[in-house]
Amino acid sequence: MTADGARVLVVNTGSSSVKLRLLDAADRVRFRADLPALTGPGGTQPLAEGVRAARDVDVVGHRVVHGGDRFRSSVVVDEATEAALDSLSGLAPLHNPAALAALRLARHELDVPHVACFDTAFHAGLPAEAATFAVPEEWRARWGVRRYGFHGLSHAYAVRRAAELVGRPVADLRIVSCHLGAGASLCAVAGGRSVDTTMGFTPLDGMVMATRSGSVDPGALLWLQRHAGLGWEEMEQALDLRSGLLGLSGVASSPRELYLAADSGHGGAALALAVYLHRLCALVAAMASAARGLDVVVFTGGVGENSTRLRAEAAQRLAWLGVEVDARSNEEATGDAVISPDGRSPAVCVVTAREDLEIAAEARRLLAGPA
Repeated sequence: MTADGARVLVVNTGSSSVKLRLLDAADRVRFRADLPALTGPGGTQPLAEGVRAARDVDVVGHRVVHGGDRFRSSVVVDEATEAALDSLSGLAPLHNPAALAALRLARHELDVPHVACFDTAFHAGLPAEAATFAVPEEWRARWGVRRYGFHGLSHAYAVRRAAELVGRPVADLRIVSCHLGAGASLCAVAGGRSVDTTMGFTPLDGMVMATRSGSVDPGALLWLQRHAGLGWEEMEQALDLRSGLLGLSGVASSPRELYLAADSGHGGAALALAVYLHRLCALVAAMASAARGLDVVVFTGGVGENSTRLRAEAAQRLAWLGVEVDARSNEEATGDAVISPDGRSPAVCVVTAREDLEIAAEARRLLAGPA
């Protein structure tokens, strides 16, 4: 068995679920399981059973959200790697601890190589002007405070697939990739490389999300600490779990449910969607500026792939940038598709998120060893 022919079990641990995919040498899915979060009913048992059910695994690839300064590319996991990942847990408290728990469980169950693939890696080469926060030098040097960016596995696949859809080399394109799911971020890609992104030091920054706040004036947080007596734990819980669309609407965290509520006259739901759309379109414009132009807009992630109404409303707001969707193509889009009128620039694409393909490719690359 060569590395190219390896069967890869992908363990994609998110904040609310764990997805298992076993990919054969041709990247066909031979086994799949969508499992509850490790903190959900049954704890780790569903994941243990799922890992055991995947047969003839040659290598396991794990999605890890935050690699910090330590991990700028994928790495074969050993005991030292596990310890280093443990030290990064505080940078992504909704994600990294769960990913580390899944990694440890899978290593115990499967005696094969395991590879950690980082959502931050795609953004590791951000230009200094995009990566650097205007904070004291000691914070940057001692504590590594900078823009890391996330959803890199999804953005990397989405931009490559979009280039295929429009029939042009990715190196020739200026792309804004919109990963819109429970977590959400945008990425500016020029020449196939990430040149800016909306998430920052942690996955809290940038776009409004399902339960996460996105960007908030740090002065407001300091004011709440000082005047409302909020401690860091309460602040973290509020910003991670009780903000975003849920915090704005008071009823739901998904755009699909919010559109239904808003159409029935719920003011909070309407406000949540308005804020979401406002932030999305402002950030598309910001990313287009960072890319020095706009050839393609890509929608991916659960919301980006499934909300035809959101895509249409975003296109209307972004018409001044030349963005347009064909109403029929937008409504009928399934899987990967171009939804802008023929020949329109910028093109607008919908791409099914396939982080599993990125992870499998990285796992096989490291399994092959040095070139």
